[in-house]
Amino acid sequence: MSEQVEFPQIEYCIFDMDGLLTTPKYRIYTIVTNEILLRYGYHYTWEIKSGVMGKVQREAVQYIYDHCPGLSEKLSIDDFLEERNRKQDELFAKVQPMEGAVEIIKHLHKHGIPIALATGSHDIAFKVKTSHLPHLFDAFPADSILTADSKDVPKGRGKPCPDIYLAAARSLGRKVGNTEEPAFDEERIERSKGLVFEDAVPGLRAGVRAGMNVVWVPDPSLRALNPKETYGAKVIVESLKDFRPEQWGLPPME
Repeated sequence: MSEQVEFPQIEYCIFDMDGLLTTPKYRIYTIVTNEILLRYGYHYTWEIKSGVMGKVQREAVQYIYDHCPGLSEKLSIDDFLEERNRKQDELFAKVQPMEGAVEIIKHLHKHGIPIALATGSHDIAFKVKTSHLPHLFDAFPADSILTADSKDVPKGRGKPCPDIYLAAARSLGRKVGNTEEPAFDEERIERSKGLVFEDAVPGLRAGVRAGMNVVWVPDPSLRALNPKETYGAKVIVESLKDFRPEQWGLPPME
């Protein structure tokens, strides 16, 4: 695929977090969610997982309940969330960087390429997931780490809405506008200079809707569900170590 792509010159990069830079949250979600669901005779399949990815917390759980008829009569959503979040936090505190993540972040930081983080996690969850990984996250400017709680990110409008990626670009000083008003030509050009890295389809779509270029790094099981679909990604790679920055006018890996 990459051999047929016309690569624009990139000036800034924006990264998702869970499943891209660190152990996929859906693997942890899967372990904990299945532990709960199996007690009631249900199973957390990849078809359900693929529909959950990118959704905000309660919306994601409602999606699970919609695919598990009768579960609401056995366990309330609030009780499900309380148990799941408690067990997940214990595992999130042990997540590790994904292959190639530390190398690409340090490389871009070393060469002065502006980088931002755009995650759907809330502030508390973000701290739990990242406080033990300073060698990965200290490279991001504090003002350019955007979470679901960031003041510049509209509440209740998670990915695939493009808001968080536009907010991340603005945090880097890029004049990209917002979703409330039509973009001017200059704003569209600024957006096209950004490169988004995503593993989930809703996040990928958010990057595309933001008018940016997207590198998709999907889990093999997710990719297998629809192997011919690109969802608008410019490039699809198996891991971040396969990303070739020189194709985008960025310094090559050393």
